[in-house]
Amino acid sequence: MKLPSDVEFHEDIRLLVYRPRGLLNEAAVNKIITVIGELEATLKEPFNRFSDTVGADAVDLNFEYITRVSLYRRRFYGNRPPIKSAILATDATLIYYGKVHALLTQGSPINVRVFQDRKEAAKWLGAPIELLVAKASGGSDKANRRNQT
Repeated sequence: MKLPSDVEFHEDIRLLVYRPRGLLNEAAVNKIITVIGELEATLKEPFNRFSDTVGADAVDLNFEYITRVSLYRRRFYGNRPPIKSAILATDATLIYYGKVHALLTQGSPINVRVFQDRKEAAKWLGAPIELLVAKASGGSDKANRRNQT
């Protein structure tokens, strides 16, 4: 399966890394949900997720949409083995939506936590920090500093 440019899959440690850039809206979230669903169907093995939202410049989502997505993911994932989904967020709106997602998936095999520190997320996921740090692409100093968060 060919992954979008903002998604990496590390098969050796069973970790999907998603790094949205620019506007984080319903289309972007729908795209990653489709990718996750296809990987779940193809791989048949559980895998953890890491969403690095630090590179998102703007958010165009709402509570109703986040609720629908969370309940859909909870239902779609069903009774599969437990997985961890770490969301790295520094934007207040994304922290809020991440916490809503975590609340709505409680009691399911999807264990969601929101982090403001990349090292803490890596520790919780049991993943090397190097895999959670975005590669510098020669962009602005602001973008490079965000990658170190």
